[in-house]
Amino acid sequence: MLSGKKIIVGVSGSIAAYKSAVLVRLLVKAGAEVKVVMTSSAKDFITPLTLSTLSKNPALSEFKKDEEGQWNNHVELGLWADAVLIAPASANTLAKMANGQCDNLLIAVYLSARCPVFFAPAMDLDMLQHPSTKNNLGKLATFGNLLIEPAYGELASGLVGSGRMAEPEELVEHLNHYFLTQKKLVGRKALVTAGPTHELLDPVRFIGNNSSGKMGFAIARELAAQGAEVELVSGPTSLTIDHAGIKLTRVVSAEEMYEACESKFGDVDITVLSAAVADYKPIRKADQKIKKGDDQMVVELTKTKDIAAELGKKKKNGQLIVGFALETENETANAQKKIVSKNFDLIVLNSLNDQGAGFGYDTNKIAILNKNGTAQEFILKSKKEVAKDIVRAIVNELDK
Repeated sequence: MLSGKKIIVGVSGSIAAYKSAVLVRLLVKAGAEVKVVMTSSAKDFITPLTLSTLSKNPALSEFKKDEEGQWNNHVELGLWADAVLIAPASANTLAKMANGQCDNLLIAVYLSARCPVFFAPAMDLDMLQHPSTKNNLGKLATFGNLLIEPAYGELASGLVGSGRMAEPEELVEHLNHYFLTQKKLVGRKALVTAGPTHELLDPVRFIGNNSSGKMGFAIARELAAQGAEVELVSGPTSLTIDHAGIKLTRVVSAEEMYEACESKFGDVDITVLSAAVADYKPIRKADQKIKKGDDQMVVELTKTKDIAAELGKKKKNGQLIVGFALETENETANAQKKIVSKNFDLIVLNSLNDQGAGFGYDTNKIAILNKNGTAQEFILKSKKEVAKDIVRAIVNELDK
């Protein structure tokens, strides 16, 4: 569940800070991208070098970054993270969090965070039971911050009681559980097509298009990030994907793509047809490379299988199909016709008239239309962000 997640680990001044090294190592091993923010007193218990080495990012503790005036931007850090985990959270840090006493980088990041904030207290039993600490814990709960209860056991003071920071493995499990329960598509199966198809003229030449596959791969990743089990069928592209929730099938021609999709379609809940499938293919493919001859060459073409239309005919109750339309004129009208003719539930409209959209770009500008004729338009965004918009629309449609 933590693969690809961006986690800030906050480390405050406590003997339990030695556990932060194991925590960071486990998070990185789970596939998370980790940045560590330390208080000054935390450096008395564990070195920034240790945590920066394990996290593969600098361990930050000061606002000032270097002598040239660069600084560690707490706002950017707060916006970057998918979760903030403050472990250990000392009594002093808890008090600052509860009362907005912003005198260090960690508290500035905490106050700037728009993501869930987890905190794992670590202190002696009497400190934990003190009314002021209890009051601070109560205030943090009202803020929506998520307490990871301290454990019972022998403490650094020699006393036995509550106050031990939860073990790193337990902290990771808390994050895993949170992200699992937040995923909207757990238990769903999805089919995504991506990239172009190549229709061979001879062993070295083909009819194709400029699709890079970036949009389809981004959609597959976002569906998997939301918990779906994804079958990704891709035409020829240089892209690769490494995600436990995505199975990649590579094909070349429209016929091969149809066969792959048809074999998987009956088992999926969601189908996203983002591939740019060739509409025509040569009637005959030459066995050998065609030699240069006359000034003109005539190639007879025949229609390829309309994958979208064929799957639309086979759609069962409970299945949702999202199509794509790349248009140059009468964009909305043409897209609306496709929804009806191909039995789509949603269609994603791209216009080649929009700068930065369409084939080859890392950005896209789309509108999402539904069967009722309602269209939601979006600004130009990275394809990763566009994929989130598309998957959000899919989740909303499934919730109806």
